Amino acid sequence: MYNAKTASKPRRPGADAAQPQPAPEFPGCKPVHLPREELESFDRRLEYWDGATQTAWSCEPSSPYHERRSRSLTALVERIALVRGAPIHNYGSMDLQQSGGPQSIMQADESVYLHPGTARLPGPSAMVIGVDDYPDVVLEVDHTTDVRRGKLGLYESWGFPEIWVEVPDQRAASRRRRRRSGLTIHLLEDGRYRTAPESKAFPGWTAEEIHEALNEPMLTERTSAVLERVGTVLGERDGTGPDDDPLLRAHRRQEFDRGMERGVERGRAEGERALLVRQAARKFDGDTARQLAVLLERVTDRDRLEQAGVSIVECESAAELLDRVTCNS
Repeated sequence: MYNAKTASKPRRPGADAAQPQPAPEFPGCKPVHLPREELESFDRRLEYWDGATQTAWSCEPSSPYHERRSRSLTALVERIALVRGAPIHNYGSMDLQQSGGPQSIMQADESVYLHPGTARLPGPSAMVIGVDDYPDVVLEVDHTTDVRRGKLGLYESWGFPEIWVEVPDQRAASRRRRRRSGLTIHLLEDGRYRTAPESKAFPGWTAEEIHEALNEPMLTERTSAVLERVGTVLGERDGTGPDDDPLLRAHRRQEFDRGMERGVERGRAEGERALLVRQAARKFDGDTARQLAVLLERVTDRDRLEQAGVSIVECESAAELLDRVTCNS
């Protein structure tokens, strides 16, 4: 849970106006003066911008390790969307701002919309509170930062429903030693965040499973099974499934067609084998036919079956027939 002593909180009605509210902190960031008109041209990583003081808190340059966590979430969510059978949109590190102009701006590491078809999605410049729908999930990666001491309190006061705070397994040199790796899920209830063992937006996806997935160098079978489980639950809730996804639907159609072709081929071979066994019984005897059936039991190749038919015609004895078929097997 974020630090309640230092986090910025919304003022309660009737609260003593004389009591100053604790200023949010942005560990791992440096404050720089940034006029409003220079916001669009600011090319450094922005954690927060305060419109009242025109101050920006700029973090250390993003490392590939930091960026891989948010990019990993995009890849994981895409797999869930395939199983669910409905798209999920990721907006990356977009600006989050209050309505009525850029009074204050935060930048999330990753923002996820579960229902892009019906949600009021952000415009090209930012997600605006009171105009656009909130993301279902916002991911913050604390590789060199600590969002609990400021940014999380702002998310709470702005009303974001679910925040994931990921502390990667690989430790940054600037991270405090007592800060342990792991992922914490914060759910908004009655205007305050509480920590939860699993996501509300992605039912059944636990904090431990999300952290493990974000830190895997390669997708494991264990994580793949988790993603399938979560996607299935979402699909059952929404009445969708893999066949509603065009890619999976095409793959399933191809597999069905291949299965039908294999079934037809097996049926054809089974019919030809039965015919050969009957021919052997007529020319020789029942015992020869049964032995021939055993030799041809798993043969599906058309050329080999034709050779067996020729052998039935050409061979003078049952022993010669069985020996020739055995040699051709």
